[in-house]
Amino acid sequence: MIQLSSLVGLKGVRHGFFTRIGGVSAGLYDSKNCGFGSGDDADNVARNRARCVAEMAEGSARLVTAFQIHSAETLIVEQPWRREDSPSVDALVTAMPGIAVGVLTADCAPVLLCDGENGVVGAAHAGWKGAIGGILESAVAAMEELGASRPSIRAAVGPCIAQSSYEVGPEFLKRFVTEDADNAAFFRDGERPDHPHFDLKGYVARRLERLGLGGLEVASHDTVAEEDRFFSYRRATRRGEPDYGRNLSAIALE
Repeated sequence: MIQLSSLVGLKGVRHGFFTRIGGVSAGLYDSKNCGFGSGDDADNVARNRARCVAEMAEGSARLVTAFQIHSAETLIVEQPWRREDSPSVDALVTAMPGIAVGVLTADCAPVLLCDGENGVVGAAHAGWKGAIGGILESAVAAMEELGASRPSIRAAVGPCIAQSSYEVGPEFLKRFVTEDADNAAFFRDGERPDHPHFDLKGYVARRLERLGLGGLEVASHDTVAEEDRFFSYRRATRRGEPDYGRNLSAIALE
């Protein structure tokens, strides 16, 4: 489990960006795959998720995740749900102690948010589509509905794909600079002509900075390059593998 200092030490708050290490799954899912959407055995996934919760919150929290659709939709969580009832959203926020809100990623950026003073936490799944679509702004707005204050919110961007691993096409670049000419700063030339590399971490961080939050930290890890620690959709795709595991990130109020 990886923890970022921006959230460590906050009274009554527990969080974790979990690696693939220490689970019960095998093969492509070796070993702590937490995604029910994968082809892994559901019992293995459930056991892996339980291990994460126990590691993060000493087993005292109930984990909830959503069916992620790369949207800008956020849900306020008031009580846990059954897996088959998972909502189709990309961020979850709560003021309820004992509920761990989590997101699953395999190169996208997991973002954990916390207002320890007002007792509100959130988790957002920020791939490029969700980030440009406003998922971070949506999550912070939902936290404010629960009483959070932007100057009191701390954000942590967890392990995701790094710019050196993120080659994109010219149409991708065009979409971002059309939205905001300043977005050109998040692209650099790659080895192939017209295939720049995109800085997802930097882009996500910039959108969070513009929200006027009280603190921000960004993990340095690259989920594509660090195969021993993280699952990666892009790495699996490059290899022609049929599936891939999912990394869990979660946060809870005690």
